[in-house]
Amino acid sequence: MNESLIYPGVKVAIMGLGVSGRAAVRYCLHCGAEVFVSDNRPEQLFLAEEGEFLATADIKWEASGHSRQFLGQAELLLVSPGVNLQLPLLKTLRDDGVVIAGEFAVAAGQIDVPVVAVSGTNGKTTVTTLIGKIFEDAGKRVFIGGNIGTPLYEYLLEPEDYDIVVAEVSSFQLESAGDFFPDVGLLLNISPDHLDRHISMAKYVQAKMNLFVHQRSGTVAIINGDDLLCSNLPPNLQSVVRTFSKKDGSTAVISDNRITIDVDGEKEEYIFEGREDTDQINDITKMNYAAAILAVRSQGCTHLETQAGLNSFCPLPHRIEFVAEVNGVSYYNDSKATNTGAVIGALSQFRGNVILLAGGRDKGDDFHLLKESVVSKVKKMVVLGEATGLLEDALAEVVDISPVQSMEDAVTTAAGNAVPGDVVLLSPACASFDMFTSYGHRGNEFKKAVLTLQTNLE
Repeated sequence: MNESLIYPGVKVAIMGLGVSGRAAVRYCLHCGAEVFVSDNRPEQLFLAEEGEFLATADIKWEASGHSRQFLGQAELLLVSPGVNLQLPLLKTLRDDGVVIAGEFAVAAGQIDVPVVAVSGTNGKTTVTTLIGKIFEDAGKRVFIGGNIGTPLYEYLLEPEDYDIVVAEVSSFQLESAGDFFPDVGLLLNISPDHLDRHISMAKYVQAKMNLFVHQRSGTVAIINGDDLLCSNLPPNLQSVVRTFSKKDGSTAVISDNRITIDVDGEKEEYIFEGREDTDQINDITKMNYAAAILAVRSQGCTHLETQAGLNSFCPLPHRIEFVAEVNGVSYYNDSKATNTGAVIGALSQFRGNVILLAGGRDKGDDFHLLKESVVSKVKKMVVLGEATGLLEDALAEVVDISPVQSMEDAVTTAAGNAVPGDVVLLSPACASFDMFTSYGHRGNEFKKAVLTLQTNLE
């Protein structure tokens, strides 16, 4: 193990007492650190919500905002992924000598079992979940965490319980990952996303490449061979690179109903025939499956174990999820598509005649990137939320657009413009937080509206 950032007596500040923050507190106290907690919530609300937790340990805290004086007492500041590392306060604290790190930097060198880390603009949660399931079905004790919901601090508290770690890693987490590197790193794809935070595509790509920067000889980098940005790998890369692609010559080649992998001259085939949901295994799904296959096979899962895991895996909700057919019109929920790359990918799965429901909170994406796909696949758009004007400015010249005020209105408007054979697709290209608590909430409201429509028309 490398020397830990957390050790007895070190002064550690934790910014924000959410899920990640509470796990960080527990781990730091476990290591004997002196802990400071700084939270934005008004003091009365903070104590009402966190008083019981704070009472369980000797923790110094401040509420109603973050101050230089309080945080400056620490030697190390742990930030959650939601904290922008370019905040002026953080720059000041760095200048004061405070080390700023995230959970992956803390975990670097502290994990004694193999680590599989999954990143990319789209598909991270699906692939992380699939890899974890295949390992679990093969009899391994698997910790699944990171951006998928369970902080790595929870693993560090009880490492003896696991044989392998499978972690989803966002670009935000990679910015503060320090010397972290995975035994197997997967980069699924890169398209514009979170540019309101990263400022430029170059910086976004650079953040993603932090997944591979510290990899050593004997590690594996798995990348999308059809994505040019994924090929922009760091110089002097020491890991073995394996690719998944529709092109021959890749380590994993995707064709109509199968994936063929070639590792060290040994060829294997994985097929999807016989599954009840074969019609829903689209090109995006196959790319995700190919990446997962390369990951689990590199960590000892057999061909039979891997194929069995693929056969039994149920696609996650809110990802081109079929909802219902109403009056000959098919409704699909792709609420997880929070950027233009995901929407382009979703539209590519349909032949045309799509009524596209989009909108929400803009993340700095360029909606002009949707033009080509909209022209070829979309007959009408229904838009809602804060980004309505931006979507209209970018796409009104190529498609008829109807702005609406609610998800119920969106579904009703779409249904009123649809004819048998059409597809109504919720694929927003935006975050959900202007009108909904999460993409899942948004997707569920869409499904509720579709099922209400179906009931009313019966």
